[in-house]
Amino acid sequence: MTYQQKGGAAPPGAPAPTMPAVPPQAPPPGPQVRSAVPDTGPPRRTAWAEGVDQLRAAATTEPGRLRIIGAVLALLVVAFGAVTAWEMTDRSAAADDVLHSSQPLSADAAEIYRSLADANTAASSGFLAGGQETKASRDLYEKDINNAAEKLVTAAANSEPGSASEKTITKLNRMLPEYKGLVERARANNRQGFPLGGAYLRYANSKMQVMLDDAEHLYTVENQRLRADYDDATPYPWIAIGAGVLAIGGLAWAQHRNYRRTNRVLNHGLVAATAASTVVLLWLVVGHSVARAGLNDSYDNAVRSLNTLNDARIASLKARGNENLTLVARGAETRTEGTGANKKTLDVFDEDYKTQMKALTTKLAAAEGLADDSAGMKPVKAATANMKVWKERHEKARTQDNLGNYQGALDRVIGSNGKKPTGECFRNVDTALATAIQHEETEFKQAAGDGRGAMNGLVVGAAVLAVLAAAGAVLGIGRRLSEYR
Repeated sequence: MTYQQKGGAAPPGAPAPTMPAVPPQAPPPGPQVRSAVPDTGPPRRTAWAEGVDQLRAAATTEPGRLRIIGAVLALLVVAFGAVTAWEMTDRSAAADDVLHSSQPLSADAAEIYRSLADANTAASSGFLAGGQETKASRDLYEKDINNAAEKLVTAAANSEPGSASEKTITKLNRMLPEYKGLVERARANNRQGFPLGGAYLRYANSKMQVMLDDAEHLYTVENQRLRADYDDATPYPWIAIGAGVLAIGGLAWAQHRNYRRTNRVLNHGLVAATAASTVVLLWLVVGHSVARAGLNDSYDNAVRSLNTLNDARIASLKARGNENLTLVARGAETRTEGTGANKKTLDVFDEDYKTQMKALTTKLAAAEGLADDSAGMKPVKAATANMKVWKERHEKARTQDNLGNYQGALDRVIGSNGKKPTGECFRNVDTALATAIQHEETEFKQAAGDGRGAMNGLVVGAAVLAVLAAAGAVLGIGRRLSEYR
């Protein structure tokens, strides 16, 4: 019997009472559910974190620091070479486009316009001659039409597929045979003395004006493309220059560090790497500066003059065409200006002639200012002198026409009965402008070719020298590492 059963307290020193043992219970029937989260221990660290720890551990020793420095130097030099090759590849490609694609296509567009306009002028001149159209006039017309067709084929081959220029060229190719057909109908009716010939020629001229607008648009678009290629070719490669400065700075720092720790002035590998990187940087800066100067010179002293001369030629062709059509139409195309007492009727073609002659005067003055040598200035001055004579003869022709003397006006335009024609002045202006354009194209090819040539070898040279510089940096650091073995 226990003390508790008797109701008394346990005497001092007696052992503490114990509780009866509870037998273990069996687990409840059914499947046992385990914890969804397995016990995997602490999370594993990422490869990046482990790599950083390894770099930190390596940086605590001099050999480890040297290995890191060598890797960084090699990376900087290789990056410098890669960026240089990348930027100069883009600029070289743009310079190639300037020299071999966009400028020739711009010149072809100008020649397409000139040939079309001149063919239209030759057709109207032959029409004014009536049944006495000369073989020279006919041959000139055919030559212009064939030249326009050939230039359209060349332009189509050089244009970008799906571009606006390609669509314009396709449209011109479609309209050219239509125009020729109308001119032939006009000639056939004119030879038989039918007035319908004049209507056909005016209709042909209307179609030609649409073609000339398209050709002028093509010329404008290609000039814009040429300007864009210049903008891609001439900017300095600042990213490559910055990478070069950074690489050379890193190599200089490594050599200074080596000197302070070892008191050795030169490390052959690092010196070779620095020399190679310096050569690449100097080649990059000097080569691109020369190329930039040549390309800018080709634009400022050739392309600008070419654009102005082509604009002048276009104006002279338009003026001559309108001068001829004034006589072909015989007042059939007019417009009214003003009201009341100030109201007056103006001949459409004669007013357009005056507008184009003003443009021609302005463009010739600009071309004379842009000419940078006597060979370029002489033909421009000749064109200006012939333009002035042209204006004088035209005024005399208009005076005769306004007095009702149509034959007298015709004699002064196409030349007959001993009269000095305006056509002679027009041909002199056109010939002088052609000479000036040929001179400026030669100047362009020379300057742009020199600019493009300054980039030759730079891409490959930069890549090769960068690899050699990286190898030199690695060998230079490896030489120091060998001292710790």
